[in-house]
Amino acid sequence: MCSEKVLCRGGRYLDAIVHTLHVLLAGVWLGGVVFTTTVVSPALKAMKWGEAERVGVRSAIGRQYARVGTANLALLLVFAVLDGALGGFGTVLYAEYVLLVLLFGLVAAHGAYFGRRLRRLAEAEREASDAEEVRSLAGQRRLLQRTSFRVSMLDLLVSVVLVVLAVNGQG
Repeated sequence: MCSEKVLCRGGRYLDAIVHTLHVLLAGVWLGGVVFTTTVVSPALKAMKWGEAERVGVRSAIGRQYARVGTANLALLLVFAVLDGALGGFGTVLYAEYVLLVLLFGLVAAHGAYFGRRLRRLAEAEREASDAEEVRSLAGQRRLLQRTSFRVSMLDLLVSVVLVVLAVNGQG
């Protein structure tokens, strides 16, 4: 018999703490995604800056947020696995793990590909000397921005589902 109830497999205190942190981390992630999508992006769009400056600021925000977001996602993964280990693995947690892998991929692609490519296109557009080249680069940038927005919306959807699964995932 286990003498320390908090550490016992049958004790629910540790399970409850881990599950609460799991849900909290999922909520913090979702909050960050919602904030950047509904506050930061529209605010940057409203600024009367040139596109290169706007993309530069968005890139700086993205790099800073990546530090915080990566730590949040890593901790979310750790606590999701701990939640399963303590509370019992099941279909809901396995689905959450699949979505976490997808989310890691979306976040990596968004930062590594879209952010860098958009910054390069905006800089090239600013430095272009002929009007046709500016038009071509602007068209490429706008197309990439639309694709980036779709990836952001998928990230948001996956994040919402992730929170629902985290809340309901304890065995």
